[in-house]
Amino acid sequence: MLVSNSKGSGVMEITSVSIQKENNENSRMIGYAEIIFDNCLKVNGIRIIKGNTRIFAAMPNKKLKDGKYKDYVHPINAELRNKIDTAIEQAYNNEE
Repeated sequence: MLVSNSKGSGVMEITSVSIQKENNENSRMIGYAEIIFDNCLKVNGIRIIKGNTRIFAAMPNKKLKDGKYKDYVHPINAELRNKIDTAIEQAYNNEE
C-alpha cells in the first residue's frame, strides 16, 4: 500500500514541533523535541544535540544486547532529515 501525504508530494510536512530545553552544562544534549507530521504522526523522544557547527536531531533509539543502538524512527531521505533538523533548530531558538 502506498500512502502519500495530503499534498501528494511524498514528503511529509512537519505540522508541529514542541521543545523541552535541558540545562546540562557538561553535555551536548541540550533538550528534547516532539514532532507531529501531517497532523497524523507524532514522534516523541527526539534528542536535541549541539554539534560543533549546528543543532541537530538524534532520533529515538534503543540499545541492543550487542551494545549498538537502533533507531525506532528515522528519515529515509536527506530532504526530510534537513526539514527535521531545521524545524527543531528554529523551535529551539524561539523557545524561551
